[in-house]
Amino acid sequence: MRIVFMGTPDFAVPTLVEAIGQGHEVVAAYTRAPKPAGRGMAERRSPVHETAERFGIPVFTPRSLKDAAAQADFAALDADAAVVVAYGLILPQAVLDAPREGCFNLHASLLPRWRGAAPINRAIMAGDAETGVMVMRMEAGLDTGPVAMAERVRIGADETAGELHDRLSRLGADLMARALSALSRGALATAPQAETGVTYAAKIDKAETRIDWTRPAAAVHDHIRGLSPFPGAWCEMTLAGRSERVKVLRSTRAAGAGAPGDLLDDRLTVACGEGAVRLVELQRAGGKPMRAEDFLRGAAISEGAVLG
Repeated sequence: MRIVFMGTPDFAVPTLVEAIGQGHEVVAAYTRAPKPAGRGMAERRSPVHETAERFGIPVFTPRSLKDAAAQADFAALDADAAVVVAYGLILPQAVLDAPREGCFNLHASLLPRWRGAAPINRAIMAGDAETGVMVMRMEAGLDTGPVAMAERVRIGADETAGELHDRLSRLGADLMARALSALSRGALATAPQAETGVTYAAKIDKAETRIDWTRPAAAVHDHIRGLSPFPGAWCEMTLAGRSERVKVLRSTRAAGAGAPGDLLDDRLTVACGEGAVRLVELQRAGGKPMRAEDFLRGAAISEGAVLG
């Protein structure tokens, strides 16, 4: 089929590569426009942009699809279907209607749970035991369209958002490949989403990244791993006599009790409102991620300290 691919981050790249490998004609890739990044503030192209160019696929980077000219450019591609994976722009009805077979979105949750921008993070932060990926025929509402295919996965007890992201990215690529194969045969059926159980995965706000040790250990642990590796949950530690903000990238549930924030031993076990967690991987400002034992070798912190 003639496919227009629409996506931006690393999560979308395996699906693009799979569509190409499956033999579909990817006539264009739509992605977010390059933006300044890094110390030199040079314009950085998205992972999808880089991948599409390696395969010789024309790349479009409109800042909006709402104007008539952008919609005409899209329609002129004469696509059978559009594949959308974490694109980042709203698709107006004129764009949704342009491909002959419609637009199909790969979403990283078990819809209708966690519609919206950050489904992987929110599923872990909420302590969900499972999640998955779904292929959905798109409509005007936010992730409201009928579902064509789905795959469920268990979320590991200590699994981070980054690890789950990579698993779902690979699984989603395979799922979309199967959906496109069925679509090309005229055999792709869809079913409406359930009307109950709707939740929304709001974009992560930096204001919610600080660790609250007064919460139960399970919630603290889910908060830490749900924000790892980016933007990273953090707390304050007194190191070498001064307070520093330290990211906690990995933790595990642990035995112990005490006042919230108290350091209970020399292995970075920290008391929470109920129970305790042990910090496994940390990152000081400007430094690299470090295992707890390596962190302790260079940080003067001892049992009895209180983490802010």
